[in-house]
Amino acid sequence: MPAQEMVYHANALVRPGINPPPADFDQTVIPISELKLGLGIESKFGTGFCLDPGCRLIATNYHVAAIAKPSKIDGQPIVDRFLATGPDDEGATMNVGPAAAPIKYTLSRDLAILELRKPLAHHHGAAFSLDELQPGQQVEIYAYPKEANHSRKLLRFEGMYKGETTSGLLAFDYAPVNGDTIQPGASGGVVVDAQSHRIVGVLNGIDLDNPSTAVAVPAQSLADFVTKVEPFLATTLFPSHGNTPPDADDIYPEYIAPPTEGLQHRATEPASVKQLRENAQQLADGMRNLVAVQRLAWGSGDKDAAMRAAYEVRIVDGSQKFREYPDGNKDMDEIPLPPLSHSIVPALEWSELPEMVGKQLHLKVRQAPDAVVNGKKLKIFQYGASVEDGACGFTYVNDHILFKSSKTVRTGCYGEVWTDEDMNIVRMSEHYELPGDRKVIYHVVVTYGLLTHAGEAPRTIPMTIAAKTEDKNRVDWCRGQFTDYQIFGSQVKILAAK
Repeated sequence: MPAQEMVYHANALVRPGINPPPADFDQTVIPISELKLGLGIESKFGTGFCLDPGCRLIATNYHVAAIAKPSKIDGQPIVDRFLATGPDDEGATMNVGPAAAPIKYTLSRDLAILELRKPLAHHHGAAFSLDELQPGQQVEIYAYPKEANHSRKLLRFEGMYKGETTSGLLAFDYAPVNGDTIQPGASGGVVVDAQSHRIVGVLNGIDLDNPSTAVAVPAQSLADFVTKVEPFLATTLFPSHGNTPPDADDIYPEYIAPPTEGLQHRATEPASVKQLRENAQQLADGMRNLVAVQRLAWGSGDKDAAMRAAYEVRIVDGSQKFREYPDGNKDMDEIPLPPLSHSIVPALEWSELPEMVGKQLHLKVRQAPDAVVNGKKLKIFQYGASVEDGACGFTYVNDHILFKSSKTVRTGCYGEVWTDEDMNIVRMSEHYELPGDRKVIYHVVVTYGLLTHAGEAPRTIPMTIAAKTEDKNRVDWCRGQFTDYQIFGSQVKILAAK
């Protein structure tokens, strides 16, 4: 066990537009409405707000998403929904919804994210604060409550923080605006610190016993939710949340294994390296039968994603097939290249890296000094291999329109494996230079988390994958995350990191 230890603070990497424009909440907060046709025409109302800088993701309350069930927002179709709670959620209770309709969910996680097909033009996100509120702290509440004749306009209420309710909501005394009070339709609005103009909560409603008190879901709960469903975005919106960016740099410089001279017996590896190899192989074996959705985004440099897509990956006895999600019906052996002039698609590193570390004995592995990353102590292992070792490779895919060709070449490589104190793998990286006249560097980082299934021990599965190439002054990247896991058709859930 190395005696030294490094304290490592993973800085949030620069992302496109992470510094939102000044707080113009009329361009951030958005009315949500949906007409329901049945025996009569019924209107459902709520409020949402731009979560990301470009306003492709709209945050609101779970009860708004569950009751209104909007199909569009400001004309843009909703293509996916992420819910932070639900009737089967641990701690869920029956709560009175709009029109006194009871609905079961956990109040402190009354959140949903609605993904739009395209970002809303002329709208933008705002900044957040996870600082603890102080009694008497002044706030502003922005929402679209329903008014007479179903007319709606953005209202701004002034308020003051009172404290936290027993159900984990934030409570605020607020003053009416020209006689207008917080009414149905306001749910999903934002509570903003009056000084910093940062969002501190998501409006849930009013206290039924005291209508002059508004209650809101804490921004901390939103940060926890976004971290699970949009991990790349979370590290830019909530840099103080303590999450390591999924594509953070390695801790140590490249590991270059010392050369061996002549024919030598393979040296006995330390017990910790043997344990790492065993755990890596168990990780690879544990991912041989599952179904998941892989969501990908492609871009270059510091620009926003130029394209997004999602694919269902099905693995049966280690054999992998892909199809477009959610409506694809054609099986593919690999994820297709996006129709961009420059692009990369991460291969199967999330499954191949553990197998390489587990089986490739020509790969030199050593334990580096431990590190503390965002307050968590991690064990760090470095690995390296030369071209002659034959441990690492890269596959070129050329699309000739009528057909595709591919070629795999061997390369030298290096990277890091991070584990927790119990030697559970939480991150793996790989880096190498592609052969050829141009100096192109390929990087890939995979993060792992725990999955639980009834009657089974938790297993480790991939959570995110981030790949990029560096070619002179050009950087092309692809970022992906894994969701909607199934094992032999059974739904499973991801365990929150402790």
